[in-house]
Amino acid sequence: MQNKVTFEYAIIRFMPKVEREEFFNIGVIVFSKRKKFLALKYHVDVKKLAAFSCEITLEELTQYLKAWEAICKGAPHGGKMGTFERSDRFRWLAASKSTMILCSPTHAGLTDNPQQELDAIFEEYVC
Repeated sequence: MQNKVTFEYAIIRFMPKVEREEFFNIGVIVFSKRKKFLALKYHVDVKKLAAFSCEITLEELTQYLKAWEAICKGAPHGGKMGTFERSDRFRWLAASKSTMILCSPTHAGLTDNPQQELDAIFEEYVC
């Protein structure tokens, strides 16, 4: 227990029509300040996408998610948000939004390996 540190995570959801409040999980974002870790993992189920939306293509949705990934990594092509501290990037990505890609409320836990947590949460909630 001594080596464990706090981490936070949120489930990334696709909600094509915000007014209908129907969504499916497409990814996970995990942040640990003490481990200097911020990463996301995503997968879009093509069959679910087809059932939920005919207004956005897989390629368009993937481009949005790649932008989120660039912000997460602090990459230059992540725009101004990509230059912010990890904690600020996480808070911005996980904040409530009225867009088709949004996050669940954030949850906290303890871990000694945030990457393992990301993989485990992804398997449980997305796959």
